[in-house]
Amino acid sequence: MTATVNDIRRQFLSFFEEREHKVIPSAPLLPQSDPTLLFVNAGMVPFKNIFTGKETPPAPRATSSQKCIRAGGKHNDLDNVGYTARHHTFFEMLGNFSFGDYFKEEAIKNAWDLCTKEFAIDPAKLLVTIYHDDDEAFDFWKKIAGLPDEKIIRIATSDNFWSMGDTGPCGPCSEIFYDHGEDIPGGPPGSPDEDGDRFIEIWNLVFMQFDQQPDGSRENLPKPSIDTGMGMERIAAVLQGVHSNYEIDLFRKLIGASVELTGRPEQGEDAAAHRVIADHLRSSSFLIADGVTPSNEGRGYVLRRIMRRAMRYAATLGAKDPLMHRLVPTLVEEMGAAYPELQRAEGLITDTLRLEEEKFADLLDRGLKLLSEETAKLPAGGTLPGQAAFKLYDTYGFPVDLTEDALRRQGFRLDTEGFEKAMAEQKERARAASNFGGQAGDDKVWYEIADQHGPTEFLGYTHLKASGQVQAIVKDGQQVDSASAGDDIMFVANQTPFYGESGGQTGDAGTAETEAGAKLTITDTKKKNGQHVHVATIEAGSLRTGEEIVLSVDELRRARTKANHSATHLVHQALRNILGDHVTQKGSFVGPDSFRFDFSHNGALTRDEIDAVEAEVNEIIRQNAEGIIKLMPYDEAIESGAMALFGEKYEDEVRVLSLGHVPGGDKAYSVELCGGTHVDRTGDIALFAITSEGAVASGIRRIEAVTGEAARRFLKGQANIALKAAGILKTTPEDVPTRIEALQDEKKKLEKELVAARKKAATGGAATQSEEIGGVHFTGAVLEGIPPKELRGLIADALKKNDRAVAAFVAVNDGKASASVGVSPAVIGDHPAPELVKLMVEALGGKGGGGKPDLAHGGGPDGSRGEAALDAVKARLAR
Repeated sequence: MTATVNDIRRQFLSFFEEREHKVIPSAPLLPQSDPTLLFVNAGMVPFKNIFTGKETPPAPRATSSQKCIRAGGKHNDLDNVGYTARHHTFFEMLGNFSFGDYFKEEAIKNAWDLCTKEFAIDPAKLLVTIYHDDDEAFDFWKKIAGLPDEKIIRIATSDNFWSMGDTGPCGPCSEIFYDHGEDIPGGPPGSPDEDGDRFIEIWNLVFMQFDQQPDGSRENLPKPSIDTGMGMERIAAVLQGVHSNYEIDLFRKLIGASVELTGRPEQGEDAAAHRVIADHLRSSSFLIADGVTPSNEGRGYVLRRIMRRAMRYAATLGAKDPLMHRLVPTLVEEMGAAYPELQRAEGLITDTLRLEEEKFADLLDRGLKLLSEETAKLPAGGTLPGQAAFKLYDTYGFPVDLTEDALRRQGFRLDTEGFEKAMAEQKERARAASNFGGQAGDDKVWYEIADQHGPTEFLGYTHLKASGQVQAIVKDGQQVDSASAGDDIMFVANQTPFYGESGGQTGDAGTAETEAGAKLTITDTKKKNGQHVHVATIEAGSLRTGEEIVLSVDELRRARTKANHSATHLVHQALRNILGDHVTQKGSFVGPDSFRFDFSHNGALTRDEIDAVEAEVNEIIRQNAEGIIKLMPYDEAIESGAMALFGEKYEDEVRVLSLGHVPGGDKAYSVELCGGTHVDRTGDIALFAITSEGAVASGIRRIEAVTGEAARRFLKGQANIALKAAGILKTTPEDVPTRIEALQDEKKKLEKELVAARKKAATGGAATQSEEIGGVHFTGAVLEGIPPKELRGLIADALKKNDRAVAAFVAVNDGKASASVGVSPAVIGDHPAPELVKLMVEALGGKGGGGKPDLAHGGGPDGSRGEAALDAVKARLAR
């Protein structure tokens, strides 16, 4: 039975695992150790820092099946895909690595044994190349493989000498070629016909033995190493007895699914289209699974370009409905076991492809019609003016690479210089039209940086540590080429795992360092014009533009921030469930220690409502449900019930976060639009507690809350308070409320008894005056130490004794006096209370005083004049 791709991968890894190699899972396609690369494009890229000595190897020897992409920058095979037997945008690189352990002899023996014994390839079909002066490798091939001299070909060019850069580790290569037979044109490597397809390289062994010096000399490495790369698709073609990579079992399954859905044969003029779709499906799906989303910049642009190229070929097959997203289950079935990220992200991959296909269908139809109008004006083999291509791009959104592809198929060319000139002119117009506002100086600096470098590639959805290349440094509001220890700066790198403050979520903090010895503390990250700006202090060394920098997010801080951010979504839904659908978010702040959430609601939340919100949120946390991210059109997301967050700016395509499920059902509990970072599972939030609830403005309430360890500490603190109170009250914590109620009742009883005793003393003591004056019964007294609020009760009791009565009292406390006067209804006409109290206040050295006709109050600074205040009232009554 012929070995499948999955069989071959397992065989390769098992072969080296049996020879004490540690099996290393594939690294993500976004390179974390080389910021100069768009994508991982070789099996050794994830091990680069090990080979340069920056990192410690996971084991002396390792093996891996590394996913790779070549579709952007200088490593770009895109235009050849579909038209040759071996070009791909996505491919798997099988490799074995020795980090200063074994060297040439064992590497050659392993390679020969794997090919001829494990894979049972006919040795007569194999030949090898070596670097022209590598006699050591020549001798080992003779000794181990017994190859004749003519099958060990010396190559003098750089094709057989590998280097990591202008300086650093380097060494000769030895490549293994397979002879596909005389019926296929082409000659062996090093011959005039070497570009033919007869002899195909299947494995490259790199002997890393030198250290390239700046002056061009080479020194021997103290620990020579091995780096090999075998193309999975190429070796599968050999072992399955086919010539083209697109004939191996994996591609037959993918192409078969494409044929079934389109009804078009895989042979003839449709062959290239099916191959493009199968290849691009792999690269698109793996990129999306690794966190890349389609956009018009950087890696997102490369992804969109790959996707749209495949979609264009699907259109040439006559596909009326979106095709690529329907192929995802076949891909996951074939490769999901080896790469579980495909299984985890299947929903996201499907939704993203479907969205792009629906958008592209309208774009393609409109663009091709306009392009046809333009090409109709051209002679055969003519050139489309760059301005016309720019109009298609700028006005109608038609990508220039699709314009070039469509022109090529019709035998036309594009004036690329004219297109680039039109693009530059548009950028200049945008710059001139920019209005920087009140912070013109600072904003202009960042606008210029963004214009020069474009937006930052954000890696932080999937990684907390990554390398970047410093693009700009700003110190004291001005761009500088370098900065030194002690400087407070802001800097931008081409890619970063640091989240820039937006959507209510605070920016990341952490550290950074360079190979030259610079060490930085990053205290915050801002977003400016699509760039993630790191706010930092240089602790040691110096930082220069253009150098590589390793950026490390504070992992614990990020984890706490993610938990708090996801909790705001759960709080939002819980509030709507408990208080009503009128609740909407009006603002938020999410930090690592706590968060606040502002929402529309009239009236304070009751204790029961707060408890209900806490209980519901914690119930969803305990579900430990996966946080599901989908990419959707904004309008479609809103129509599906997703909620947009207050103050957030949304693009046409949005990230939709679903958390938890409604208890007892399958419906998602919370579905909101959000570009922030979030927990992988609700259980990562751990615990939720509300610390306060209050008003912010009319109709706006605010909840402040904590999660995780902060919530535990808060609740523990509340429990400690209860324990302390229980100790003071000499009872148990659960009986504290009952004991406090009893003490309150006792306090009220004592207060009533005290008021009664004062009243009795005030009205029955020798100091109380009671007499008839001018036909009015007058009662009055100056009372020491009586609270002013108790004068009202004394007045009420005094007025009960006579229908024509006036009662006046002065309470003296700390040398100051408070005066109150009450008047019976029958006396109000002649002696209104406000007029009487003003006389008292004047006597007490004060001003003003007032109240109702039957009761008035005032005060004065001189409590020793209390009797004079009473005399003033009596004098008025006697008139």
